[in-house]
Amino acid sequence: MVRSNHLEETDPAVYAAVQDERRRQEESLGLIASENHVSEAVLEAQGSVLTNKYAEGYPGSRYYGGCEHADTVEQLAIDRAKELFDAEHANVQPHSGTQANMGVYFAMLDPGDRILSLDLTHGGHLSHGHDVNFSGQLYDIEQYGVDPDSGYINYESVAEHATEFDPDLVVSGASAYPREFDYERIHEIASDVDAYHLADIAHVTGLIAAGVHTNPISNADFVTASTHKTIRAGRGGLILTSDEFSEQIDKSIFPGSQGGPLMHNIAGKAVGFQEALTPEFTEYAKQVVANAETLATTFSEHGLSLVSGGTDKHYVLADLRDSHPNVTGSDAEEYLQNVGITVNKNTVPGETRSPFTTSGIRVGTPSLTTRGFTQSEMETVGHAIVDVIEHPEDQDVIEDVSSLVDRLCEEYPIYD
Repeated sequence: MVRSNHLEETDPAVYAAVQDERRRQEESLGLIASENHVSEAVLEAQGSVLTNKYAEGYPGSRYYGGCEHADTVEQLAIDRAKELFDAEHANVQPHSGTQANMGVYFAMLDPGDRILSLDLTHGGHLSHGHDVNFSGQLYDIEQYGVDPDSGYINYESVAEHATEFDPDLVVSGASAYPREFDYERIHEIASDVDAYHLADIAHVTGLIAAGVHTNPISNADFVTASTHKTIRAGRGGLILTSDEFSEQIDKSIFPGSQGGPLMHNIAGKAVGFQEALTPEFTEYAKQVVANAETLATTFSEHGLSLVSGGTDKHYVLADLRDSHPNVTGSDAEEYLQNVGITVNKNTVPGETRSPFTTSGIRVGTPSLTTRGFTQSEMETVGHAIVDVIEHPEDQDVIEDVSSLVDRLCEEYPIYD
C-alpha cells in the first residue's frame, strides 16, 4: 500500500488536501444519502498495486499478459455479487451506476428507442433520461411521476402511460423517492407492452444485499447498482442479469463503452461485498433504516413536510415550502454546513425553483450509522437540523449545535 508519508514527501499540496478532507469527514456529520465511509480494508484494496494493472477483457480472457491475480480479484467480486443478490450473472466493471445504466441501454436499445422512467424532480436520476445526460440525448424519453397528494407512485397511471407510449424499456429506481418500488408491478407493466425492465438499485444496494429491502432480481431483466452508497464497497457500478443476456451485457461494457477496468476499485468492491455477506452488515442495514425512520418522525413532529409522509429507505426528503416558505433547499444546506452538518439540497415533486436552489433537502443515514449512531443520536441530530433551519441567525443556536456536532464527532470517530 502507498503510505501517506510518501505522498507527503512527493506532493505536499495533494497530501494537505487529503488530510484536510479526512479532518472534514471526521469533524462533521455527513448526512448525504449517496455517501458512506468504507472500512480501512476497502481503503487498502483501493490504494493497492492493482492500480498499476491493465486487464482489458474478463477473467480467463484478457488482452494483456500478467492478469492471473487480477483474474482472482475480479472473480471474487463477481462470485460475491452473485451470492449477495441471487443473480445468475454479474458484471463488476462499470465505473459508476450511470455507466452501468449505459451498459444496459447500449446492449439492448438502439438510438431513438423509447424509455419510460421516473421524472428527475419526482426522485428519478439523470441517467434515466434527462436531456442534459446522454440518456436523454440518445433515446426518446417519457417520464412518470408521483401522485401529488400522496407522494407515492400510482402504478395504474404508470400502466396507462406505458400503454400510450409503448416504451422499449421501463426503468424503476430513484435517487430521491423515499418509498420502496413495487418491482413486480413494474415488471408486469413492462411485460404487457413487450418492454424490458431495468431496476436501478443504486441507492438501496446495501439494503437489498442485507435482505431488508425487496430484491428485484426475479422481477427485472436487468439490475444496475452503485457499490459505494449503502453497501460500503469500492466506488463504482454493477450490472446483474440472467445468463440469457450475459454476453450482450459484457460486450456492451467491454469493448462497447469502457476500456480497461479499474482493478483497484474492483478489489474494493470484492472486499466490500465480502463484508456485506456477514451478519454484522445485516444489522447495520437494519439500523440504517431504523435511523431514517427516527429522522422522519423527528422532522414530522417539528412540522417539516416529508415527501410521501415518511420513508422506507435510508433517507428522508423534506419539502420546506409549507413549513419554511422563505427557506430554500440551498439556504438550508448552507445553514447546516456552517455548523458541521452536511446534507444536500434536492428538488421535490412539483418543484418550481432551479435545481441549484430547490425547495427541499435530502437527508440520509448511511454514514452516521457506519459511525455507530442509533435512534437516540439520530433524534438528537434531527432536532439540531430543525433548530438550525428555524433559527439560522441565532448565535446561541449556532453555538449549541456546533458544540453538539463536535461532541458527537469525538464520541463516534470514523477511523481509529
